[in-house]
Amino acid sequence: YRPSAADKPRPVHTINGSGIAIGRTIVAILENYQQADGSVVIPEALRPYMRGLERIEAVEL
Repeated sequence: YRPSAADKPRPVHTINGSGIAIGRTIVAILENYQQADGSVVIPEALRPYMRGLERIEAVEL
């Protein structure tokens, strides 16, 4: 993004994840990391953002 032709390029910012398709991203993680028991392993790259959580497991109500 350049405000004018004479300006240097500036980074483009997105708000609320509008730069990626959040829903499709979550579905892709669920499809690719779901285990036979129904749990979902959190990819290592995402664990720091999930407070170190390694697996999402179903809770019986």
